[in-house]
Amino acid sequence: MSKSNSLAILSVGVVAAVVTACTDLNVKETSSIVVPASTSGTFAGLPNVTDALQASYNNLGNNFSDQANIYSLGVHVTAEMIPPTRGVDWGDNGVWRTLDQHTWDATHSGILASWNNLNSEVFKTTQIIATTSSTKAQVAEAKFLRAWNMFHVMDYWGQVPVREVNQGVNDNPKVLSRSEAFDYIIKDLTEALPDLSEAKTATSENPTATKAAANYLLAKMYLNKAVYKSSKPEGPYTFDKADMDNVVKYVDAITAAGFSLNPNYFDNFTKKATGEIILTGAQGSPQNRWYMTLHYDQNPSGWNGFTTLADFYDKFETSDIRKGVPAKKDGTEFSGIGRGFLIGQQYTDKGAPITDSRLNKPLQFTRDVVLSGCPTDKGIRAIKYHPADANKYILIRYGDAFLMKAEALLRGGNAAGALTQMNAIRKVRGASALTAVKEDDVFDEIGRETYWEGGKRTVEVRFGKFTTGTGVDNKNAYTVLYPVPSDAIASNPNLKQNTGY
Repeated sequence: MSKSNSLAILSVGVVAAVVTACTDLNVKETSSIVVPASTSGTFAGLPNVTDALQASYNNLGNNFSDQANIYSLGVHVTAEMIPPTRGVDWGDNGVWRTLDQHTWDATHSGILASWNNLNSEVFKTTQIIATTSSTKAQVAEAKFLRAWNMFHVMDYWGQVPVREVNQGVNDNPKVLSRSEAFDYIIKDLTEALPDLSEAKTATSENPTATKAAANYLLAKMYLNKAVYKSSKPEGPYTFDKADMDNVVKYVDAITAAGFSLNPNYFDNFTKKATGEIILTGAQGSPQNRWYMTLHYDQNPSGWNGFTTLADFYDKFETSDIRKGVPAKKDGTEFSGIGRGFLIGQQYTDKGAPITDSRLNKPLQFTRDVVLSGCPTDKGIRAIKYHPADANKYILIRYGDAFLMKAEALLRGGNAAGALTQMNAIRKVRGASALTAVKEDDVFDEIGRETYWEGGKRTVEVRFGKFTTGTGVDNKNAYTVLYPVPSDAIASNPNLKQNTGY
């Protein structure tokens, strides 16, 4: 690539794209992720802000709904999910196993692809903000989108490269520390908040940034502030009451806007959803969520991949609706698939027992599962988005925010308030009331409410549990941050590799 081209190099590296098949991780080699600029560093503004903003919304859904990359860095590395290799399936040169074992390095394709996708969106939204023809509402939405993508860069890597729109192609982007990035994101969100629209509460879709979405991200930022401002990424962390009070304030603002818990938990992931859906993808089907876990012989035929662990499954009471709802098996399409955790004998849409075509025995999902050399029937599967009625992919849900308030109340010294909050959601979900609440109770409740939704790594880090989970081989504290991709380090000397890599 010639430097005379009118391009701004955001990051140099390999862009990994996972296609919709379980046996291959296809990697497309390119020299860079590029965005329009001039060689002189003069930015004239985007010709069509509306299209640019919509493209960022589309990418938001597409980038986060994949089973790999950003999602895998947030869930595969936790004690909620295991990606077993079954024969030649899901081998993919070890990319899944290294996530489960925490043995990744700076060349991991999923780490590189996530870095490139997130930082690319940060720059594209910066262009929208800098375009003089952008309306106040468009700037506000772009600032939210920039904050959302930058949050994940800060959270995953602890440093954020920032390229200004008027920088020339030969200028190296400056790099914000984690603490500086925190302040940058807070500024974006607080500036955006007044000019964002109100979210719709009685809907299954909210595909644009709203006040509720900004309030959620502000609450999440302050809940994790002790992590992001710590001089030691691995902790221990000291949670300030003023920060916890901010969490409560921002969650209360979401509640005041009309959001509430849906008593039909699995309706949240369907076209019937109402009350909890704060932000969905504009594009990006949730179909990967069922394909990545269902068996080949089920309808629809899945990729027979990811499962949960028995230790996590056992944290649910039988009465807790979040544990699952049996398949209807009434002859309608996809009615052989249940909701929640799938364990034991599996059935066709008409209720006939399914036979595992590879093992020639009844398809019965088992509690036990191993990472390598795993038989095809092993492991408890999880279904939140159902192929019969799934709606858009959810990025922010009120149930998550509700429990952020419970945690903040507890960390802020209000144990009675935390207990009330916890029992409120447990009652709606069908779980028994608690008589007292400790940090571990909140941690477990977050898992029961939000499993497989994308954010458990952040929770495990905040609670000091990230390096102790099932399957973790590398228990070193430095793994709470991912390595900056090698190609990014080579392209920008302002980036410094994280400790331990």
